[in-house]
Amino acid sequence: MPMQRNRTASRGPIRGRSGHTLIELLVATGIGVLAVSAAASLYRMHKQMGMWSADAAAMRDAGATALSLLSQQLEMAGYAPPDSASLAEQTVPALFGCASGDFVRGDGTPVCAPGAAGSDMITVRYVDDAVATWPTSARQPTDCLGQGAGRPNEAAVVVNTFFVAKPDRGAEPELYCLGSGGPTRQPVVAGVERLHLRYWLRGSPAAAEASAIADDRWSEVVGVEVCVLVRGKISVAHARYFDCDGRPQRSADARIRQSFLRYVAIRNQEGAGV
Repeated sequence: MPMQRNRTASRGPIRGRSGHTLIELLVATGIGVLAVSAAASLYRMHKQMGMWSADAAAMRDAGATALSLLSQQLEMAGYAPPDSASLAEQTVPALFGCASGDFVRGDGTPVCAPGAAGSDMITVRYVDDAVATWPTSARQPTDCLGQGAGRPNEAAVVVNTFFVAKPDRGAEPELYCLGSGGPTRQPVVAGVERLHLRYWLRGSPAAAEASAIADDRWSEVVGVEVCVLVRGKISVAHARYFDCDGRPQRSADARIRQSFLRYVAIRNQEGAGV
């Protein structure tokens, strides 16, 4: 009998210790799962915020680069050194634009043809004496792509055309330039989805679209409002943005977009015809 009492007494503490250890294990497992879930959620959030930040920075960089490039070219429009009077005549018109159309080079007279969905095009002409821009290693004037556009150590008329296009179907849109130094267009800024231009004519109270400017009035343009719409790579539900007209828009493909605007004075035409 004493041995039976000892056995009964020894079983109680063993069962008590086993039950207490199981509860601790379950609680610890639950806490571990919560900690791992929280860490994973924090990691995903941090990664997503990093991607958004990088995409926003890339859009700002593309917008600033496009505006800087276009502004530099527009400021050169109509420029000619004092000793290049004969070449200066070939820079007329110094500017020519197309509203939502493709620029077509025919017999030397610029014309517009429908085709570029919602994006404008512009052609800039000026005389480069290998001093106004960076020359080639052979001392040639250069176009927007860095191609030689004339003879070494001689001034030449440079003609640069800017527009937006996609290299392939489904590819990302890019700002392109076609320079007079070669027949092939090349992308210069990636991510630019739309180029929108408005022109200020001398004495006009408001800016006008290219389609409203007669061919013989391009020499009266003294200012250009340049707007580029840049598309990001990340999709966000219910993404909204302001277009080049300042109107709020909802992104149909959920891609983030941002518009960038700058006013550029055409100094070389400000005194023309006065």
